[in-house]
Amino acid sequence: MKAYDEDDGNDEHDTKGTDDDAGAGAGTGARIPLPRASVEDGGRALPEPPLVLEHQVLTSLLGAWALAACSAQEAAAVEEHLGECDACADEALRLREAVTLLQRPESLDLDPALRTRVLDGCLERRPPRIPVPEWAAPYDAETARLDALLQDFGDAEWHAPVRLRWFEDDGAASRRTTVAGVLAHLLTVDGTVAAALGLDDPLGDGAAPGQAPAARTEAYWRASRRPPTRALRAPWREQTHGIVRTVAFTGDAGGMPVSYGDFELPLRDAMLDRAFECWVHAEDIAEAVDYPYAPPSARHLNGMIDLAARMLPGVLAARRRAGLAAPGDRPHLVAAGEPGRSLRLEIEGSGGGEWLIPLDAPGAAASPDHEVAHVALDGVEFCRLAAGHVPPAEAAAGQVGDREAIRDVLFAAASLSRM
Repeated sequence: MKAYDEDDGNDEHDTKGTDDDAGAGAGTGARIPLPRASVEDGGRALPEPPLVLEHQVLTSLLGAWALAACSAQEAAAVEEHLGECDACADEALRLREAVTLLQRPESLDLDPALRTRVLDGCLERRPPRIPVPEWAAPYDAETARLDALLQDFGDAEWHAPVRLRWFEDDGAASRRTTVAGVLAHLLTVDGTVAAALGLDDPLGDGAAPGQAPAARTEAYWRASRRPPTRALRAPWREQTHGIVRTVAFTGDAGGMPVSYGDFELPLRDAMLDRAFECWVHAEDIAEAVDYPYAPPSARHLNGMIDLAARMLPGVLAARRRAGLAAPGDRPHLVAAGEPGRSLRLEIEGSGGGEWLIPLDAPGAAASPDHEVAHVALDGVEFCRLAAGHVPPAEAAAGQVGDREAIRDVLFAAASLSRM
């Protein structure tokens, strides 16, 4: 065995040196490799050596690792250690679970107030040429919220069963339909406002003037050749936009009467009524598809409660004429504008306030000097009572004073509901 490449006489197999090899010894077959450039000479960063930490140090870093507060080297050392030490691995898992409890879960849903904040920010910079009246803002907001809920619904959600509930003849009433059927109901009842504004009525030319909301809905359902589907969203959305756009041009015409069949409301109150019903039925839809739905903003909720409180004296009088309200211990013949028995309605929470409800006649003046009862309810609870979703006897209400007067007012609030 040769230790070197010696000349063995086979010149034809030897590698001949080149001119460049002359300095290294021509005629020899040995090659000495040139020295390689070091990392420092090449300008590349040296790899950082892994940290070698003691067990106690690694254990003390587990809390910082769970909070993602370690450096990259420390995190790598801890994670390598966790693969070898069962005790530290169990402790690290426990700390990570504790960190998740400290952090608030992030919702994928948009903040319900985001739209309002964006619009307010835009309007502060450039006010609209034709602003939406303040009394129409709740309707604009609630229809937009419902439209946002509906935009991602699939066929299964549109046909999910929904039970419409209301209070009628001092008892609970209901009607079974679907999510699309609820939207058809909103479309047709909103049509009373659309017709009053000169817009197209969803029932067409066959709509009877002054038709009650329930009758309008039943007529629309009967006229449909097939069950309502997602196709209703486009005409409903177009109608809501048309109503908001038109009332923006009405200026001070909020007193225009809107007929609901057996009663009328001025346009500004009709818009509040439609906003209230849109919210109530949006909750029905959200409940049917098992989706959370928040109440309206405090300002809009206050307007809805105020409308219900202003309608209570008229409903009390109607119930008294029908023999459904107790006569009371004192006479009910009170001249218009004169003070009479009153009930203080205190609404707590979001959108709350206090209202004095005249009990003897719609035209009587409510007076704190003639207060005979005091009722306190949460704002959302009162609205659900007015929507017929909470029986009067089960309403969570604080009560002081005349029991008959309190019962009359609670039942009158429930009687505000309709399909």
